[in-house]
Amino acid sequence: MSVAVQIEQKLQELQPSHLKIDNESHQHSVPANSETHFRLEVVSGQFSGVRAVKRHQMIYALLQEELAGPVHALAIHAYAPDEWQGEAPASPACRGGSAT
Repeated sequence: MSVAVQIEQKLQELQPSHLKIDNESHQHSVPANSETHFRLEVVSGQFSGVRAVKRHQMIYALLQEELAGPVHALAIHAYAPDEWQGEAPASPACRGGSAT
């Protein structure tokens, strides 16, 4: 099972109304077909009234196995339903090494 699928399955615990997982590994200096750099858009009612840091901690707790292993970087965009505007900011370009 791919890392992206594992992430998707674990984040279902948040009962997201929107979930987008982008594998951005190809934008970094890693071997081809790597699953090391991800960007998440998560919209969940469980984030209502919860500060951004706590939202990230909730996601980190669900993905602790992936973060201890294959995932090197995780960009998190976590919103309550009333905050969601239909898109999250794009990730900045990689500033380390040259992409392979």
